[in-house]
Amino acid sequence: MLKVSAAVSGYGRVDVLRSVSMEVQAGAIIGILGANGAGKTTLLQTISGLVPLRRGSIAFDGKEIGGLRAEKIVAKGLVHVPQGRMPFPEMSVLENLEMGGFLVRDRRRFQQELEKVYAIFPILRERRTQSAAYLSGGEQQMLAIGRALMASPKFLTLDEPSLGLGPRIFDDILAIIQTINREGISIVIAEQNARKVFRISHYCYVIENGAIALEGPSQQLARDERVRKVYLGSHE
Repeated sequence: MLKVSAAVSGYGRVDVLRSVSMEVQAGAIIGILGANGAGKTTLLQTISGLVPLRRGSIAFDGKEIGGLRAEKIVAKGLVHVPQGRMPFPEMSVLENLEMGGFLVRDRRRFQQELEKVYAIFPILRERRTQSAAYLSGGEQQMLAIGRALMASPKFLTLDEPSLGLGPRIFDDILAIIQTINREGISIVIAEQNARKVFRISHYCYVIENGAIALEGPSQQLARDERVRKVYLGSHE
């Protein structure tokens, strides 16, 4: 469904990603693990068109999307949930969701998508007239995911959804991500919390200094001695 081949991208004159390759099959949950600054965010932003692809290729559903503008990629069904959630704080919850559905022209379909989001996140229905600035961190993360779902995605990328959240709230978010995946949406989740990503994902890539250092099925990778020492805090 998604194939990244020898991707190089970065900011200014600096290459952050250095020949990164990865694949995501339809219906999978894929983890991107790595320390802060390893290149996780740059990888997701490159896939979603927010950072220009300098070399290599990115194919989605068999068609090249490297070099397309972000809105064109959204229209193809690949939607990004950014780090830090980035709500429009002065807007209401409903207005934020409306921004997510800006490509949905048919009013009936828009209302159907909105009801789906409310079914997944009942709290957003309750808070729909409230300013997004006054939501808790967990509610803002739900809003960020709900806003992305308004575009009817086939594929979601989530950047550090645990940021600023307590463990129990993050567990709730992960459960929701699994529910979304069971609806047929493929997911890539970039996280520092390797232990919890291993728990819900099918396959993981470990990125270090802008390159893929390790990869494998999640349960197998979780038993790798280097991963246990560096990312799981285990020296067994």
